[in-house]
Amino acid sequence: MKKAMSRETRTARSSILILLFILLSLSTRAQAPSSASAPAVSKVWVADRGDGSYQNPIIHADYSDPDVIRVGEDFYMTASSFNASPGLPVLHSKDLVNWSLIGYALARQPPFDVYSRPQHGNGVWAPSIRYHNGEFYIYYPDPDYGIYMVKARNPAGPWSEPLLIKEAKGWIDPCPLWDTDGNAYLVSAMAASRSGIKSILIVSRMTSDGTRLLDEGVMVFDGHDKHPTLEGPKFYKRNGYYYIFAPAGGVSMGWQLALRSKNVYGPYEGRVVLAQGKTTINGPHQGAWVDTQTGEDWFIHFQDKGAYGRVVHLQPMKWINDWPSIGIDADGDGTGEPVLTYKKPNVGKRWPIQTPADSDEFNAAGLGLQWQWQANRQPNWAFPTGSFGFLRLFNVPLPEGSNFWDVPNLLLQKFPAPEFTATTKLTFTARTDDEETGLVVMGLDYAYVSVKKRPEGLVVYETIVKDAEKGGKVKESRGALLSSNTFYLRVKVSKTATCNFSYSTDGVSFSTIGEPFTAREGKWIGAKVGLFAVRRGKTRETGYADFDWFRVE
Repeated sequence: MKKAMSRETRTARSSILILLFILLSLSTRAQAPSSASAPAVSKVWVADRGDGSYQNPIIHADYSDPDVIRVGEDFYMTASSFNASPGLPVLHSKDLVNWSLIGYALARQPPFDVYSRPQHGNGVWAPSIRYHNGEFYIYYPDPDYGIYMVKARNPAGPWSEPLLIKEAKGWIDPCPLWDTDGNAYLVSAMAASRSGIKSILIVSRMTSDGTRLLDEGVMVFDGHDKHPTLEGPKFYKRNGYYYIFAPAGGVSMGWQLALRSKNVYGPYEGRVVLAQGKTTINGPHQGAWVDTQTGEDWFIHFQDKGAYGRVVHLQPMKWINDWPSIGIDADGDGTGEPVLTYKKPNVGKRWPIQTPADSDEFNAAGLGLQWQWQANRQPNWAFPTGSFGFLRLFNVPLPEGSNFWDVPNLLLQKFPAPEFTATTKLTFTARTDDEETGLVVMGLDYAYVSVKKRPEGLVVYETIVKDAEKGGKVKESRGALLSSNTFYLRVKVSKTATCNFSYSTDGVSFSTIGEPFTAREGKWIGAKVGLFAVRRGKTRETGYADFDWFRVE
């Protein structure tokens, strides 16, 4: 009896161990990162060359006016987002070359009623990001309303609601400095389009918690004579000097200026520290100085590439006689030229290659971070479906008498490379005639391939609109009748930003439709590519488009 009980006990223990092993295996599988959560690697642009070097741009996408900080072994970047929502992107890197998009600091933009409609060129201009007393701060300007601040313990969010710390038209490009003596300051520039004033820099006293300015500011530098269109200042302190890094000369052909003084209010002496020189990198400026944990110095800036937007570059930097030397200064005159390739920053170890995401399988419970709307999102525009594996866009009524320039529910992302092909698979469930869904390339001129519900069935068209802001004429191609409501739409973008649209019903054989279209930049931004579902007129129940995936190759 005793031996029989022992065998039963052993059997029971074995069964329990097997059950625990199965449960542990299932748990491990559930927690293991899926392909959707693995680091994204673009098929069209990777800056890391895999041999210890990198190529510029480090991000071939429109992250305009970048600012970067290091916190421990981590680097964080933010950039202008204008009227796109969500806004204020936050990117993360371990080595300054491989970046991922981890969130947004601005879920929706105030004033909420204003930004419920597209406000091209308005909204979030050049921001700055800083880390102080265990918190991340982003200061951003809205040129029509003033200077805002948001903060967070975790850079991936959640972020606080925007706090208006300076109500004023035309105050732009703020950057804080917490001094070693406990005082806090904010440097900013001015926009003539709103204030009638430009090319000057202002330093204001600020409360130590960064929530309020204490005075009306002091003008510390005037760039009218030698440095017109002075803007985008970044504030630092090093070796007893106060430094203001500020671009001048305009985004297309400008240069990077460094100012220094022993007194926070000046006088500041200046030096041009980076310019195009003999390179092909036009207007290299507006960015941030950042150091590595190993003691190296680097500078991140943008280059304006027209339809491709303001792409992000990384330049080596060093200090000579307490002046920054950026890029390669072959003649030793203090003004460097940008590099196209260079040895990667030394951060103590090698990190995996990754890039901001562009493709999206729509398998997650939320939208991919690469997507932004053309205005503050409304709750009935779209729903991700998670395990169903598609994104549903509803056919939202178009604003009366408008073209796509005024349509808020365009779901868009930045051009990710000089040349690429974007393809999407979708199923269109239209309820009434004149419901439409498609794939759009958006800018001052725009074009799209779409499928529209007509009395005879579903018809595919190409549509081109020139000078959209001015209500340009709509040109529509001859339509082609589709045999199925599941189909594929594609745009192929060449190095000259020339776009060719096509469609397919089997995903293998694609038919070109319409004529080539040359993409054009938007207002202060590059062209974007994305998805839409709209309708004309009213109905009791709207149709919808289920997007299975969006792939960039």
